[in-house]
Amino acid sequence: MNSISSTIEFLKQSLAVVASAESMDWLELQVAKIKADKGSMKLFLSFSQASRHFSKHPMDLPIETLQKAEAIRSGFSLKNWTGLQTARVILVLEAFSEDHKKWFEDMEKLFESADIHEQEALYAALPIYPFQEKFTKRAAEGLRSNMTSVFDAIALNNPYPADYLSEQAWNQMVLKAIFMQRPLYRIVGVEQRQNVNLATTLVDYIHERWSAGRNVIPELWRFLSPFINEEIVGLLEKVGEKGDELEKLAAALACHESDNLAAKELLAKQPEIKEKIENGEINWERIGEDFEALN
Repeated sequence: MNSISSTIEFLKQSLAVVASAESMDWLELQVAKIKADKGSMKLFLSFSQASRHFSKHPMDLPIETLQKAEAIRSGFSLKNWTGLQTARVILVLEAFSEDHKKWFEDMEKLFESADIHEQEALYAALPIYPFQEKFTKRAAEGLRSNMTSVFDAIALNNPYPADYLSEQAWNQMVLKAIFMQRPLYRIVGVEQRQNVNLATTLVDYIHERWSAGRNVIPELWRFLSPFINEEIVGLLEKVGEKGDELEKLAAALACHESDNLAAKELLAKQPEIKEKIENGEINWERIGEDFEALN
């Protein structure tokens, strides 16, 4: 991860692409006030007042800028960030000083008092904060939020959960994302955090859904691919027989990623789909995007 100063500079350059010169001048003035303030009031005030100067719309940054975010932190993305969100993150990063204890106390106060948009900014920036390991409880708490946008700020397009959440907290996040039908392809680090406990829970979930006459989100099968056994092969066969097009593609892709011989044989019975998978025409992102478009 890059230094805080280089991260701040990158965020400022990105924000300047979409914000007015007047807004950027306001931001620099607030930063100066924050650094001169021995207390916390300037940070809290500017954090709140930023909504008067920056847009709540996504910044829609050029691809080159988005690629630079990956250099700041692997898996980090500004793709869905707003100008307001970016300005607020700049303010809290600029407030970081040698008095680490005070900064953490200020951050806790911001998290506790934040409205929805403020929480979105604070949680989405988890992967670029200093001392990230200190925010694990805060992240787990945010994931319990009933506000979809706050949950998304942590769970989607964010490398923090994969790097820092416990297995239990990670599994709960994925299960909640499935229950809420969030776009699972936007969860970062799925492959590195796949685990048998989650797979076992999902198999039970599939049985429950099917018993109730309901389908499961197609992307769910991604989390089962490393753990495919005789029981899961049987489930995949049912998808091949009765599932819709996206479900069949997802089941086939899970078979493709599995080392299970029966799964490979099941995929071989669908040569056209197998060829498309091997050519890269079918992947989890494509399946996720198509499912998202239908719902």
